[in-house]
Amino acid sequence: MRIAIGSDHRGVSARLRLGGLLERMGHEVIDCGSHGDEAVDYPDIAADVAGRVSHATVDRGILLCCTGVGMAIAANKLPGVRAATCHDQVTAEMSRRHNDLNVLCLSAEMIGPEVQDKLIHTWLETPFEGGRHARRVAKITALEPDCGK
Repeated sequence: MRIAIGSDHRGVSARLRLGGLLERMGHEVIDCGSHGDEAVDYPDIAADVAGRVSHATVDRGILLCCTGVGMAIAANKLPGVRAATCHDQVTAEMSRRHNDLNVLCLSAEMIGPEVQDKLIHTWLETPFEGGRHARRVAKITALEPDCGK
């Protein structure tokens, strides 16, 4: 799987560690930064990763910031992106199973490395169920301002 990963300045070390995990799992990782301690605006990183998902140049995206919430809000502005912040395995699993989540947003500071790793594994290994959930995801897509253009 081709996965874009990005973080603001508060998630750099977590992003680098998770990028290594993804590569060890056999995925191709596209690192979208940021690359230092200097403050950056998380919407810029979210736009890069989510834009790649939106344009289907990657299969999925992962975003990290202090809480993961800002990244999710920004990423969801792009067409075809379904982003959410997950803090436990149940939300990571259900986000895939029922919502076909294609951008996982994680807290770089509020959950530890072991939990982050478990969430990544769960999210990547859980399939979308389709069926009635596909109908609901289609209705979400239909809410996008330019979906009919």
